[in-house]
Amino acid sequence: MKKTLSVLMAMAMAASLAGCGGGAAETTTAAPAADTTAAATEAPAPAGDTTAADTAAASDEKLVVYGIYKAGDQTWFIDEGAAAQKAVEAAGGEFIYVDAKMSPEEYLKAIDNAIANKASGVVTCIPDQTMSQAVVDKLQEANIPVVAADDALQDASGEKLVPWVGINAYVIGEANGEWLANYAKENNLATDPEVGLLLMTMDTVSSCVPRAEGEYDKFTELCPDFDTSKIFRADYDGTTDKGNTAATAVITAHPEIKKWLVTGANEEGCVGAARALESAGLDADACVVGLGAYMAKDEFKKEGGSCMKASAYFSADAVGAGSVNVLLDIIAGKDVPMETAVDAVVVTPENYKEVMGAAAE
Repeated sequence: MKKTLSVLMAMAMAASLAGCGGGAAETTTAAPAADTTAAATEAPAPAGDTTAADTAAASDEKLVVYGIYKAGDQTWFIDEGAAAQKAVEAAGGEFIYVDAKMSPEEYLKAIDNAIANKASGVVTCIPDQTMSQAVVDKLQEANIPVVAADDALQDASGEKLVPWVGINAYVIGEANGEWLANYAKENNLATDPEVGLLLMTMDTVSSCVPRAEGEYDKFTELCPDFDTSKIFRADYDGTTDKGNTAATAVITAHPEIKKWLVTGANEEGCVGAARALESAGLDADACVVGLGAYMAKDEFKKEGGSCMKASAYFSADAVGAGSVNVLLDIIAGKDVPMETAVDAVVVTPENYKEVMGAAAE
């Protein structure tokens, strides 16, 4: 009886030790970077936040950052993506560039791919800001941090849902409005009855609205005698073709305007307007001020000149690298600002090479 009891007790102790040993092995296994830790499942962190446990787990995984851009074939986003890639690779990671082709469907596929491939993080410019909450929710559920570049990921009231890196929109608009107003005054155009001002706008994009507001406010402030009934708006989708179409419609509808002053929401729209003025035979007396300078630099090089006389230059490198740096800080568990804004300098054919440096090539 005693012998039997001793055997049973020994077996029970062995089973207990085996159970404890298995449990210890499980708790030391590192979780994938995109997995949610036990602590995080109790109180999910907002998209863009990481817990200490998440950061520790992520440090054991390869850094993979997706750059998903709404119009990845445009010069601005190509340059921005190149700067983002350089910043990711400098941190020892891999950067995956995705062109969403201005398609919400393509964009959501790219987000799903980033989640399926357990990306370490995402930097993105969304094609339709009304999708923001759904995208943030998807990435939050997968515990993948995200930083918005250029166009904010925002709620219905315009509040930013995640950190944003982009241009100081209203101030840059003011810079364009000031340059154009000074040009008008220097050339006696402010009270000329044949002069009109055309603002190329993108009213459905939150980051573009303040650009037009700044342009309008500063121009009218500095040219108080300008007839505001001769200030027109042409709304487009950010592409050169649609900018050309929108500008052509306004120019055709107002044959009384012989001398056009033009500025807008991005470089593509302003170049589209320049082409429209050329087609209408009105470019010789026109003045177009771009926004970005990444296409103006080529206009400045044209033999015989161009009606694009200036452009607000801000660095795609600053936005691309800046968005990645904010993302890396989030992954590392650091606090980051909700807004990081880049300022601009207005460049002309006379100073663009000096101001833009290598970007002028």
